Amino acid sequence: MKVSLRDVEDDDLEMFHAFEQDPEAVRRSRFPARERERFMTHWRERILGDPGTFVQTVTADGAPAGNIVSWWDGERRFLGYWLGREFWGRGVGTQALELFLRAEPIRPLYADPHEGNTASVRLLERLGFRREGVSEGHVTLVLDKPR
Repeated sequence: MKVSLRDVEDDDLEMFHAFEQDPEAVRRSRFPARERERFMTHWRERILGDPGTFVQTVTADGAPAGNIVSWWDGERRFLGYWLGREFWGRGVGTQALELFLRAEPIRPLYADPHEGNTASVRLLERLGFRREGVSEGHVTLVLDKPR
């Protein structure tokens, strides 16, 4: 499967919203699905509208497969990603994150997946993130050096 990254297009938001509605994704992430208008407003204003945010659409064989985003939270730069369930376990996340980490130069870079999302925690650790701690059910991971 050919995985690549590209800038987010407005049409991608509908797919991202559909991915967020997946009950298994919500269970693993412990991130509640948002109704459509709230989701679209958040993406258009807070993510795409923030010049300090770097966001890319993940594509797999040309089809939107998810997104990866980095943003500032105070003095820390965070990374998050969301893939559609049909792309889980197929190497899409690994390839996409490797590409993203080459393009995102800021270190340290943090991630805080839910501790029950063991696949995400393992993926980030394989890519060089190290555990810094656990707080309120989330594993704090940090990547200190560029890949």
